[in-house]
Amino acid sequence: MKTRLEYQKVAPEALKGMLELETYVHHSGLERSLYELVKTRASQINGCAYCLDMHTKDARKYGETEQRLYALSAWRETPFYSERERAALEWTEALTLVSQNHISDELYDRVKAQFSEKEMVALTMSIVAINGWNRLAIGFKAIPGTYNP
Repeated sequence: MKTRLEYQKVAPEALKGMLELETYVHHSGLERSLYELVKTRASQINGCAYCLDMHTKDARKYGETEQRLYALSAWRETPFYSERERAALEWTEALTLVSQNHISDELYDRVKAQFSEKEMVALTMSIVAINGWNRLAIGFKAIPGTYNP
């Protein structure tokens, strides 16, 4: 497997906004474990092997269990996730696949019951960010397994 383009070297200025978005999310107050679950789930949906490798490594670094990572794609069928995490995962799926299902008022209300308005913005921006990173990694063929936390 070969990388198509090393976008970070070709246009580092293009990454400025993405990195600022990451900084915002990191300092937003969202739990790091939640953020890693969201990034991993969106990457599963998008089929981004590079990001899956990265975010499962990071999740384990921040204390996530193997069991929860292995079951993440079937989170609805397990007792391993809190109501807050379930709301975040459902929001992640809906926003990642927004063209297929749009966002219902019922889903919005479930998320709002678990997150403050400021947290909802941070959660949504984290989903925006990972979907952007997924598209960069997939489009330019970032090589899975090369990330070291």
